[in-house]
Amino acid sequence: MVPDGEFTSELSRLREGDSLMVEKQAFGYLTLDRFVDGRDLWLLSTGTGVAPFLSILQDFEVWEKFERVILVYSVRESSELAYQPLISELMQRDYLAEYAHKFMFLPTVTREQHPGALSGRITQLIENGALERATGIDLTPEHSRVMLCGNPQMIDDTRALLKQRDMRLSLSRKPGQVAVETYW
Repeated sequence: MVPDGEFTSELSRLREGDSLMVEKQAFGYLTLDRFVDGRDLWLLSTGTGVAPFLSILQDFEVWEKFERVILVYSVRESSELAYQPLISELMQRDYLAEYAHKFMFLPTVTREQHPGALSGRITQLIENGALERATGIDLTPEHSRVMLCGNPQMIDDTRALLKQRDMRLSLSRKPGQVAVETYW
């Protein structure tokens, strides 16, 4: 839930027994069909922006399309690292177990040190090379596809950094390496 969030406000009006309709097929800007190719999928999120990625990670398509999938989940304080049990057990599910070797999870905490987490904002970790060192994977336009979801400032700043690496927004008429969803 996002305080004063548009969707959160709508959800809060629901009562027991109300219907909620969910589409079978994902649509919008943050879908895998944004990318025509690529080897490594980077899912960069802040706060509740991790939610769409948790859905993507449970879809066979992502595991069949990419050799490696890296989930970077950034929060201010370690107490905000939600979904840890779900993320930990995802690759233990029978239907995903064969893909476990493809998955990397990198939590990052910006305001404190936390065991097992990188320290710093996603933008800092890209600039200083810490994300690439932690994964052993280069963030390149040739092999990397990046999905961004979360804080609008993180998205703007990260897009600017990726643009410096010749990584462009993927549009339906002009494929690129970056897909974005502002989750505020």
